[in-house]
Amino acid sequence: MSQISITPKMGSLVPGAGSKSPAQSNEAGKTSFDSVLSGLINEVNGLQGEAGALREQLLSGEAPDLHQVMIAGEKAGVAVDLLIEVRNKIIEAYQELMRMPV
Repeated sequence: MSQISITPKMGSLVPGAGSKSPAQSNEAGKTSFDSVLSGLINEVNGLQGEAGALREQLLSGEAPDLHQVMIAGEKAGVAVDLLIEVRNKIIEAYQELMRMPV
């Protein structure tokens, strides 16, 4: 059974976590944030696809175990909830930046 590996990817969003100089981390951060976010979205999409496939197998009588179907569904649900919270934090940060005086 596969594990959700969101935590290591989220750790790369923390500024200064690497051993690069500030100029290098700012330059790498621009592409890194985009790639991490799109990677998270793709991983959540994959988990939802896996849960959907297992659900279809269960309905057709081919699924090996109901527990596996439920676990896959819960993994996908938790991953979507995490992605929504990340999105909310990004929106909050953007709104806070827009409220700052110039």
